[in-house]
Amino acid sequence: MTTLKLDKQGLIPAIITNINNGKVIMLGYMNAESINKTIETKEVWFYSRSRSEIWHKGATSGNYFNVESMSIDCDNDTIHIEVHPTGPGCHTGNDTCFFNKIDKPLTFEPVKIDSKVIDKLFKIIESRKNSNLDKSYTVDLFNAGIKKISQKVVEEAGETAIAAVSQDKKEFINESVDLLYHLLVLTSALDIDLKDIWDELENRSK
Repeated sequence: MTTLKLDKQGLIPAIITNINNGKVIMLGYMNAESINKTIETKEVWFYSRSRSEIWHKGATSGNYFNVESMSIDCDNDTIHIEVHPTGPGCHTGNDTCFFNKIDKPLTFEPVKIDSKVIDKLFKIIESRKNSNLDKSYTVDLFNAGIKKISQKVVEEAGETAIAAVSQDKKEFINESVDLLYHLLVLTSALDIDLKDIWDELENRSK
């Protein structure tokens, strides 16, 4: 039995090829559920990373991908699907998503997360973890334990959501800061390196 290698988000890239002319139509991502739906329905389903849900190709546009064959590469980490498209494969109306030719040097703007302020705050929080300070809210939180800190995270998340619903931007900013602070305290209490979170964010931005 073949075992697929999913990434940390439980996803695997899928290359879609038009069986009529051999052209690559697009590259999408699939998870276990969308793969099984594709096998079951003989029509391609993908996983949307932006919406965090599976979606049926063609459900909105009517341009379905009828599956002719599915195969896996030698490393078991990429799927190749040959399809009979019922219409243009790209949302732009083109037959393929790969229609922008590269004929000159490109410029690159890498995604960067400015974490300096958060890193600085986290270092202060870490310094308070084993501190003997008599008066410190952070010290009190650590002494109260993970359950109490977790309750504060839930409380602050609720207040942030309420501020968003009321469209009070200033309050939303204030509550967001409170939420981030308590989340950092919880991260420290769990002995998690903040770098691991940045690395995961970087992985999800690819």
